[in-house]
Amino acid sequence: MPLRELAQELYRLTRKAEELEKQLKALGFGPSPQRAQLEGELLQTRKDRDHLRAVLESKKEKPLI
Repeated sequence: MPLRELAQELYRLTRKAEELEKQLKALGFGPSPQRAQLEGELLQTRKDRDHLRAVLESKKEKPLI
């Protein structure tokens, strides 16, 4: 996968994680059936985002010095 596509996907996942965090914050602290679903989706999105970030970092050119 080209670097540009990796960067675009990383950006999309970052935005999705931010949106899920906002939704969770809007729900408040009380128990909610929707909360568990959002937390699970947020956990998976963060995991995917972190993995993609690591892949992108490994594909960057390293300085020759």
